[in-house]
Amino acid sequence: MLQTFLSEILKLAPRQIWGVEQQIYYLGEIFTSFSPKKIIASILAFFELFGLTLFDLPTTPRGQALDLSGYSIVFEDEFEGTQLNTDVWEYRGSGPRRGGFNAESQVRVENGNMIMTGDYQTDGTYGEGWYTGMVKLKEQYCRGYFEIRCIVNDGPGFWSAFWLQADAPYTASVSKGGVGGAEIDIFESMSYDNSIGRDSVCQTIHCAGVDGVEEGFQSERLGDFYGNNIYEEYNTYGLEWTEDEYIFYINGVETRRTSFGNGVSEVPEDVIVSLEIPDEDKLSQLDKDNYKTEFIVDYVRIYQK
Repeated sequence: MLQTFLSEILKLAPRQIWGVEQQIYYLGEIFTSFSPKKIIASILAFFELFGLTLFDLPTTPRGQALDLSGYSIVFEDEFEGTQLNTDVWEYRGSGPRRGGFNAESQVRVENGNMIMTGDYQTDGTYGEGWYTGMVKLKEQYCRGYFEIRCIVNDGPGFWSAFWLQADAPYTASVSKGGVGGAEIDIFESMSYDNSIGRDSVCQTIHCAGVDGVEEGFQSERLGDFYGNNIYEEYNTYGLEWTEDEYIFYINGVETRRTSFGNGVSEVPEDVIVSLEIPDEDKLSQLDKDNYKTEFIVDYVRIYQK
């Protein structure tokens, strides 16, 4: 009854409906808790979630703590060498992308980090223009817990991302509403220019064929969630992909969980790290001579049961 009213009458997005449900929960905590500290925390949560419901603002992760009991690590790269380990990684999408280019030259390994650079080059691999980098693991993975520890790039335009992608998530006959594959954005950092919510990232799922829709693809943006000083400090972003749902985390705390679509993906997917390049309109607003941004990755880890 409540969900019908919120979605059909008020036309709220699923993330805003979730916000209302969380507000109701914390309202109950305010009036039933005997702990002053818990009451204050619940009041703060209530008003922050009110901002989500009314203005679609970011929220602080407040879910369950990450528990990897029963999981074992199956992949780890802490980037300790002097170059990318191309036995396990490969460069992805080299060549034109949006308003610029992906190029191998934009990815380097030094001081225990993989660093992706976005800048303008007059003598780049594919000619003059804006450049960035993207890599993926050679092995695909199905289910498990996926985590990156990183400092996202600063500056407008370019944004950092850690995501999974099936072979054809935007084709309804293949994706079948997500069970045949989806794009799962574990995080994207698009808040640099925001006056409110600057230290937040968004988490999203894309797939095609939801409820039999054949045209286009469908998406669920789970919301925008705060990290800790994400443009200057390391934070972790994770996804637990089970047989029943996707559970997203920031710094080991659950943000949201969902089984959006016709169910979770049942196929192996690419694991991708990228510094994303914007379109030409956004790039035209940047200073070619002085703009340079870097996405710094400390590690990538994958666990499975």
